[in-house]
Amino acid sequence: MRYAQGGGLTDAERGTRERLRLQAVERFDAGRKNGEIAAALRVSERSVERWRRAWREQGEDGVLSKGSPGRPRLSEAQIIRLERELERGSLAHGWADQRWTLARIKTLIGRLFHVSYTVEGTWRLLKRHGWSWQQPARRAIERDDEAVEVWRKETWPRVRASRRKEMPGWSPRTKPGSR
Repeated sequence: MRYAQGGGLTDAERGTRERLRLQAVERFDAGRKNGEIAAALRVSERSVERWRRAWREQGEDGVLSKGSPGRPRLSEAQIIRLERELERGSLAHGWADQRWTLARIKTLIGRLFHVSYTVEGTWRLLKRHGWSWQQPARRAIERDDEAVEVWRKETWPRVRASRRKEMPGWSPRTKPGSR
């Protein structure tokens, strides 16, 4: 039996819920009504109805716990293959640049292994296996630091001054239209 809100239960909590359902099955066998069972077990009648339907359709197996829904996991062999594919770079997998984003890795996992991860789940998978995020250098390879410095010292003051002249009444302390 699965619960929509049942994610995150411990094994003990799942066991407790299963024992409750098995107590309901004993009462089904005894011919008790749903309202009576719900009151005795302190659960909703709707839950008892669901349990009774599962019990009628599948027997006792219908009310047993299916275990943790868990997250899809890749085997060690799949992790090794994923690492090899990541080392090949994103260009080799059809992206326009060499950046590996979580969304791209998620897509790659889906393509290679037919397993669906969320972006957050992808991050957890990578972190669990020793991968870390990397910030790309923001500086262009072609950058000319001398030209940047000349622009900053000579051109920028002229640009800044011309903007102030075009906006009469503006100063850093006043907002336009608030004279």
